[in-house]
Amino acid sequence: MNKETKLRIHNITAKAALKFGSEAWILKKREEQRLEAAQMKFLRHLLGITKLDKVKNQCIREKTGAQNTVEEIKQYQKKWLQHVQRMDTNRIPKQAVRYRPKGQRNIGRPKKRWRDQLHFAD
Repeated sequence: MNKETKLRIHNITAKAALKFGSEAWILKKREEQRLEAAQMKFLRHLLGITKLDKVKNQCIREKTGAQNTVEEIKQYQKKWLQHVQRMDTNRIPKQAVRYRPKGQRNIGRPKKRWRDQLHFAD
């Protein structure tokens, strides 16, 4: 199989599997690193490059024309938020985004929320 065919298969299957359900994910640094590592592992294998060749990730992306999976997920989340904001107020996704729990948060560092990573403005 040639490189273009393998890249198309990657975009259709592997990338779709990596991004499945990502509109509701809370991406922490560790998850971002793991997603990028999985993508780069496939792209390196596609080009026949090993880590010992010391080729930078950016060069590999330029050769294959692939985008960063983490950036694609962030763009997808922003599009999904815009979609939810256009929904009627009686729809469950819109109610979930607007939900504000009553009471106080626990002591300590606040947990990262979905709206915090999108810089959600009320």
